[in-house]
This record gives sequence, structure tokens and C-alpha cells, in this order.
Amino acid sequence: MTPENSQKLWKIIQDAGDYLVGQLPDHPNHPKGRNPYAHVAICVKSKFNASYKDIPDEQYDEVIKYINFLKENPN
Repeated sequence: MTPENSQKLWKIIQDAGDYLVGQLPDHPNHPKGRNPYAHVAICVKSKFNASYKDIPDEQYDEVIKYINFLKENPN
């Protein structure tokens, strides 16, 4: 991914994390609460089999749609 798109995507991930603060369900492995920023980044990495920086530019819009899906479905 180009550095410009990578920076834009990181900002979108941060905004999604801000939005999800306090919305993720409790989990026994996270007694002090879950990190919504890590949650979004890990979900993106899991879905696209690559760090957000390593996803091809052709999938940029698809990644944004997925992040919006995560915001609508915090689990």
C-alpha cells in the first residue's frame, strides 16, 4: 500500500477505535477491558491476511467497508 493510503487507513482505524471505546463485550482474557484499537487492527489483519500497511491498494475500499462493518458490529 502506498504510504499515503497507509496513513489514511491508520487514521480510519484510530477513528474506529475511538468509536468502539466501551462497546466491545467483556472477555475473560481482558479483565481490565478490551483495546478497541488493537481489536480493529487485529480483525483487519485476520481478514486480509496482512497488516493494514501490506494490503494492496486495490483493496483499500474493501478494507474501509470492513472497518465500518466492525463499527456496526462490535463483538
